[in-house]
Amino acid sequence: MDQKRQDDYLNLIDELINCPNGQEPEVLEAKPELMDSGLVLMLVKVATTLAHQGNQETSGFLIHVARELSKALGLYPDTPIAGEGEGT
Repeated sequence: MDQKRQDDYLNLIDELINCPNGQEPEVLEAKPELMDSGLVLMLVKVATTLAHQGNQETSGFLIHVARELSKALGLYPDTPIAGEGEGT
């Protein structure tokens, strides 16, 4: 991943963090060229850094975005965990 791409991801993440609540899909849809596994990885990296800095709320938000984006990209299977939903 080149430096410009990393900067583009970081700028998009900054936009996500600072956009009004509920406008995240519009922010993401405005940059379809950045919707890939690299963005998911960068979201997780930034979230991890924020968590280590004590910013749990923003970290959790970015993890949520990463998970939803992973599902949308087909990178994260949306299947129940073993044992969930089973009639035991």
